[in-house]
Amino acid sequence: MVDKSKLGQPVGTTLDRFIKNKQDEFSFATGELSQILRDIGLAGKIINREISRAGLVDLGGSVGEQNIQGENQQKLDVIANIRFKRALRNGGVVCAIVSEEDDGIIDLNNPHGRYIVAIDPLDGSSNIDVNVSIGTIFSVYRRLSPVGGPALREDVLQKGDDQVAAGYLLYGSSTMLVYSTGHGVNGFTYDPSLGEFFLSHPNMKTPATGSIYSINEGSSQLFDDGVRQYIQHCKEQQLTARYIGSLVGDFHRNMLKGGIYIYPATPKAPNGKLRLLYECNALAYIIEQAGGKATNGKGKRILDLLPNELHQRTPFFIGSSEMMEMAESFNLATADTSPVV
Repeated sequence: MVDKSKLGQPVGTTLDRFIKNKQDEFSFATGELSQILRDIGLAGKIINREISRAGLVDLGGSVGEQNIQGENQQKLDVIANIRFKRALRNGGVVCAIVSEEDDGIIDLNNPHGRYIVAIDPLDGSSNIDVNVSIGTIFSVYRRLSPVGGPALREDVLQKGDDQVAAGYLLYGSSTMLVYSTGHGVNGFTYDPSLGEFFLSHPNMKTPATGSIYSINEGSSQLFDDGVRQYIQHCKEQQLTARYIGSLVGDFHRNMLKGGIYIYPATPKAPNGKLRLLYECNALAYIIEQAGGKATNGKGKRILDLLPNELHQRTPFFIGSSEMMEMAESFNLATADTSPVV
């Protein structure tokens, strides 16, 4: 006799169903934030498809132009930027976007939209040609100006603490969507056979400590004494150095296994290299929801920093709480006494 109980095993909770079930966590829920997360998930599926066939249809390499950051744009940078802007425009609830690939605020012609999205459409894109994990990072804010008109700079230049949602997509051995709306962190893995994201990592927590440190040691001679001393401490403790050069990939591994990621200020980049609005804020929001910490290495919590530029950069220290506290004990940088609003 066939065991019929095994013939209809559940496949899991889809992203759409999970989002709908969680709407009750928000007293102001109207379904709009859920729409944004679904739109990001849809664009992520499209980017996953393009990445998986990049080597077959000549989607690798540069387009021969630079973005506003002065970085060479890859073909998939351009494709990802287009796909996410289109998905969020068509969703109708986002009024404007700030993207790593564009100079100013992008008006989506949705004047009644109540949300702003800050996004790095394809983080680590220089690794496309060598099949290293890359990703998308996003932050969602409620607009401050009245609906009905264009988004203003004040709508965009908000502290990370003001995010209503943040997350990332990781395109690797499997494709994952990880996000938080301030009620914990949940991860979803994409099943290409069904075209759906399924809940695979519920209530994600990062270990309080770990054995991994991630930093580009090739630039160690440019680091402050405190950073170099902390790296030496990691070596003396026989910690493992792991650095992909793809922020999402490095962050995701460290969050799951326990570790610390450092991109400090240097004489070449006195304000650091990573962007506050659409890289650091999102990951800081995620790590705090998962039990970790994120600072600028100068004694200030990332989520407390008030941006004054769309593409503002910041030194970035993020990871397991005990490892972050140890790193901070080395006086990583001169204390920053500028006000936090």
